[in-house]
Amino acid sequence: MPQLAAVSQRMAMTPEQRAEVERSAYYRNCDAARAAGAAPIYRGQPGYREAMDGDLDGIACEPYR
Repeated sequence: MPQLAAVSQRMAMTPEQRAEVERSAYYRNCDAARAAGAAPIYRGQPGYREAMDGDLDGIACEPYR
């Protein structure tokens, strides 16, 4: 359950810490994140941006449905 551990770790971060982690990586768009093997990107993970989270559910670059 690595995702569960990651979620609990993100919840323990302050908003400033979470923002710093998110800024520690940058993907131009979801295609770039997928090509790098980083997608999906959860809020608090490196590279997450609300601009890439179309439904604002905390998961950017979700798999195509």
